[in-house]
Amino acid sequence: MTDRDARFEDGGERPLYLKARDADDLAVISALVQDSVLPVPEMRYDRAQRRFGMLVNRFRWEDVDSALARKRPVERVQAVLVIDDVQGVASQGFERGDPDLILSVLTLGFEPGEDGAGRLIITLAGDGAIALEVEALEVSLKDVTRPYVAPSRKMPQHRD
Repeated sequence: MTDRDARFEDGGERPLYLKARDADDLAVISALVQDSVLPVPEMRYDRAQRRFGMLVNRFRWEDVDSALARKRPVERVQAVLVIDDVQGVASQGFERGDPDLILSVLTLGFEPGEDGAGRLIITLAGDGAIALEVEALEVSLKDVTRPYVAPSRKMPQHRD
C-alpha cells in the first residue's frame, strides 16, 4: 500500500461514505454534492437529535471521466447528507412549505465561530440558502442507492 491522497476515480463503482470535521473535508463533500437536486420534503431538522438531513439525488462527479471515456451515460445516485450538532436552522429564497419545489445544491461552506462552533451554509441555485448554526462541524455523505442514468443524460452546466 502506498501513501497518497484519495482521488475521485478511487471510488469506482462503490458507494461513497465520507465524513467532514474541518473546512478541507467539507470542500470535498461540497464538490461531490454540487448540482444535487431534492424536493423540499426530502429535508428534515430533528431538533431533539440536533440533526439536519437531506436525501439528495447526487450527480456522480467522480465517475464523469470514466463515463465519457467509455461513452456511457452520466449517472446520479441517491445520497443522504447529514449535519450533526445543529442548534438552529434558517432558510431564505425558497418556500419551505412547497412540496413540489425542487432545490439544487451549489455549495456547502463553513463560517467558523468560537470554540469550533459556526455556521454551515448550503447555497442553493436561484439565490436560496440554508444556514445551520452548529456546535461543531460534523457532516456526513452516504450513497444509499445504486447509481442510475441521469434523467437528462447530460452533465450539469454552469455559466461563468
